[in-house]
Amino acid sequence: MMRFRSVLLALTLLATLAACSATPPIPTEQPTAAPTELPSPTDTASPAPTGTATLTATATETPTPTATLTPIPTYVVLRGIVNQEHVSCFYGPSKAYLYKYGLLKGNRLDIIGYIADTGYIEVQAIGGDNPCWMNLEWMDVQGDINQVQPVDPLTVKRPWSTRYDALDYVTATRKGDEVTITWAPMVLIAGDDSEQEPYLLETWVCRDGKLTFVPIGAYETTATVVDQAGCSEPSFGRVYGVEKHGYTKYLKIDWPQAGK
Repeated sequence: MMRFRSVLLALTLLATLAACSATPPIPTEQPTAAPTELPSPTDTASPAPTGTATLTATATETPTPTATLTPIPTYVVLRGIVNQEHVSCFYGPSKAYLYKYGLLKGNRLDIIGYIADTGYIEVQAIGGDNPCWMNLEWMDVQGDINQVQPVDPLTVKRPWSTRYDALDYVTATRKGDEVTITWAPMVLIAGDDSEQEPYLLETWVCRDGKLTFVPIGAYETTATVVDQAGCSEPSFGRVYGVEKHGYTKYLKIDWPQAGK
């Protein structure tokens, strides 16, 4: 009886073991694969469709007008040598002006001014400050005289008389190309005679289509000057009395113009 129970117990144990082996095993935990990240969208510019023009604003510069500058001539001071034994130098650009002082042959001078109409040059001692006017013919110029500063006759300095007033009157008449000027006489005090012409006319007259400066010294109270037609500028003139100390105030001439 005991043996039967032992066999029954053994069979029961075997059946239990068989049941346990048929149960599926409990799966062990596996590592979970990380989800694959999708690429993040980036802010990329879409290309312009083919055939579509891309407009770019371009600033247009307005040209700035530039001023046209007139070149300023450059003049020079030349040197010259007096070529005559004795040369007179005057207060103005003609022998019609009062004598100032004399020059000697071989004198070396600075040439500081030129008036082509009369052919006279303004000279002074080298480094000096007391200029006078002499005839260009009596000077050997070292250089081109046309490079010297041209002088406007209206700016020429002259000594003035403090002893005499301006002349009383002046008149002018025209006959063809000739203009005759007449003025009042000046009575000089004894000792005031300059021993030169007692009257000076400064005239700007038309010659060959160009207004030309013509100074005239006169002993009489009348003078005639040629004044042609054909200039764009009107002719004009003035007259002075002259004494040894200087010039009276001038009288302006009422000039009869050509063709009128």
